[in-house]
Amino acid sequence: MRAFFLHIPLVLSLTLAVLADDAADDPAKNEERLLSSVRQLTFAGKRAGEGYFSADGKKMIFQSERSKDNPFFQIYLLDLETGDTQRISPGHGKTTCAWIHPSGKKVMFASTHSDPDSRKKQVDALKRRAEGNEERYSWDYDPFYEIYEYDLETKKSRNLSKAVGYDAEGAYSPDGSKIVFGSNRLGYSEGESLSEKDRDWFKLNPSFLMDLFVMNADGSNVQRLTSQEGYDGGPFFDAEGKRICWRRFNREGDQAEIFTMELAGKKEKQLTDLGAMSWAPYFHPSGEYLIFATNLNGFANFELYLVDAAGEKDPVRVTWTEGFDGLPAFSPDGNRLSWTSKRSGLPGSQIFLGQWNHDGALALLAAAPDRGAAPNGPDSQEPGPSLDALQGLASTSAKIDKGDLRHHIEYLAGPELEGRMTGTPGEQKATAYVAKAFEALGLKPFLAEDYFYPFEFTAGVDLGEKNKLTLTTGGEKMELEVNRDWKPLSFSQLGEIQAEEIVFAGYGIEIPKGQVGADGKKSAMYSSYYHLAVKDKWVLVLRFMPENVSAERRRQFARYSSMRYKAMTARQKGAKGIIFVAGPNTEVKDELVGLRYDASMADSGIAAFSLRKEIGEKLVAATGENLAEIQTALDKGEMMMGIKVPKATVKATIDIVQQKRIGRNVVGRLLARDVEARGRPALILGAHVDHLGSHGGGSRATGEEAKKIHYGADDNASGVAALLEIAQYLAAQQKAGSLRLQRDVVFAAWSGEEIGLIGSSRFVKEVAQKLKGDQDAKLNDVFAANLNMDMVGRLDKSLVLQGTGSSS
Repeated sequence: MRAFFLHIPLVLSLTLAVLADDAADDPAKNEERLLSSVRQLTFAGKRAGEGYFSADGKKMIFQSERSKDNPFFQIYLLDLETGDTQRISPGHGKTTCAWIHPSGKKVMFASTHSDPDSRKKQVDALKRRAEGNEERYSWDYDPFYEIYEYDLETKKSRNLSKAVGYDAEGAYSPDGSKIVFGSNRLGYSEGESLSEKDRDWFKLNPSFLMDLFVMNADGSNVQRLTSQEGYDGGPFFDAEGKRICWRRFNREGDQAEIFTMELAGKKEKQLTDLGAMSWAPYFHPSGEYLIFATNLNGFANFELYLVDAAGEKDPVRVTWTEGFDGLPAFSPDGNRLSWTSKRSGLPGSQIFLGQWNHDGALALLAAAPDRGAAPNGPDSQEPGPSLDALQGLASTSAKIDKGDLRHHIEYLAGPELEGRMTGTPGEQKATAYVAKAFEALGLKPFLAEDYFYPFEFTAGVDLGEKNKLTLTTGGEKMELEVNRDWKPLSFSQLGEIQAEEIVFAGYGIEIPKGQVGADGKKSAMYSSYYHLAVKDKWVLVLRFMPENVSAERRRQFARYSSMRYKAMTARQKGAKGIIFVAGPNTEVKDELVGLRYDASMADSGIAAFSLRKEIGEKLVAATGENLAEIQTALDKGEMMMGIKVPKATVKATIDIVQQKRIGRNVVGRLLARDVEARGRPALILGAHVDHLGSHGGGSRATGEEAKKIHYGADDNASGVAALLEIAQYLAAQQKAGSLRLQRDVVFAAWSGEEIGLIGSSRFVKEVAQKLKGDQDAKLNDVFAANLNMDMVGRLDKSLVLQGTGSSS
């Protein structure tokens, strides 16, 4: 017994010493710690994957796209001793997730061949491919997927699942009596019991309601195993049939972790917490550890890792080849590993096979830090791109390709990103997508440790607790109630404003004489301040602009009639504050102006609030005039002299709380090879990545439409897609030696554009501060020019070029 206990540490120490010597910077040597004699197993077709061994290890079942008349996966059975391969699925429809019964006499797979339109879908997909409009590879949760049993002797199949919804991802238990599988069937059968939010999300993301189920091998006695929110899928039994493993995606589908369950008590155990996309787990036959795939080391770089079955250690890396390595499976004896990889260098994935070093795996796991002792990857709370987005990005071409452009746009303008409003999870996902694309292309961060340039901004406003307004008329003081009688405007100057007199200035509009409008015509002079002294006074003005004027005159008024512009005009004339009131002839939904988000959120330098109609009419009535009659005259476009309101003053304390958020730009740099070229001012290629979200601020939509998600495919997912394609093309050209850059090229995805060009302006200030010590310093010697792309590829096929000089 003593010899036994002394022997284990000695072997472990020797093994670790050998492994440590091999763990050099060379990726091939790193992989040789656990894998040897690696060879490509499948070659035919556009792609192949998910290869699983038979119980005796002599055969493998897998999926492959290799039929000329079917662009979807079909199931094939490979004899590992003879190399003979036969298709066992029907040949039409989509198929996936196959498994060989332990008896070797039948197999199981998921298929949509019962879909009446399955053949038509094949034809349509092939047509799109021929036209160059093929969609990027992504998984399809087709509700026609059913789990079928196929008898290898009789060549007959039968449906085992028989439920509406995606039924797939199945595996037999070691004794062949059970099948564990994934399904979103409850999203269809119990959809009415879902909340409206969940129903809408299920329509957009049907994997959201994926749960695990177990049933008898004949399809009877179906039992639900999991019920947590998020995508539970890809389950497998351990060698004893007592446990299963699977991965659980979060609700958004951008992160996944590895789980196991003891079937006897349905006790779950989470083995990883990497904050990345970890999936496709598989037990080693020893039951001591699992292997899985994760993108911990890069956005589109999936590598294989090990984790101990107890979840006590940090995961250990297995593969070190850039690209995709995933969907691993051990042979029944535990001495071989098959997995799906793109390491061949050719388009599409294929199955690879290698000898497995079990003792080395145990040694590396034993030496690994305890779980959580060392940081592993990104902050798990930060949203990131989905699996489909990652897979699509990994398959993009180095050429300018419309399929690539489409993939970028479909992800950035997809429902998952909810309009990419600055400071939201959707914007975080979008910027993470761009950053990972930059990383995959080999771009370097610009003057920073990573690609992000975060900036704080005011995302919204709310009333503070100190708002107070005292109105004095005819010697009588009235304390007006905030939110009922009056409400501050979001751009108002804050603090206390002493009691000052009130004057009425019509619509509060001033148009300079001879001002040239957008139509090129000179406008006639107009002033609401004609012979009116407003210095150190409160100016009462009507909202909006004159109603009954010509269309041309309305266009002239429009430029000067916003509340912020009216406030600026009053401030320039020396007024202390401005009061807005809706005229009696104007129909408004809300008499008081809501606290709206304002693009710049800058203090206008003047106190500003809106007032209830009735109070405004009484103030004008104190002058002996009727506000309705005045408005009728003003609406004809006539000018009128302003009026002083006698014996009336306003004293106010304005308190607005600003809600802060963080947005971020993404900036990468393609370095010129020549030192002299690097010293020249760089060229910036930019495009704004943010859009309007679902708030409708800046939207042209009206009513309820303004509250819906604004996806922003045109504005400006198209510009970002063009940016990424240009970056990929130039990086590939330089790598191939076909491009000699004369200066660095900086690629920038700006955020905060829709709320006032905040992101780009903050970037310039930050760079100036870093390089010159002055945020307002000029950067002529840092940047040569900036080419900004906005709304690329519009249907009218016209190109709009706008330029500005460096002095502007």
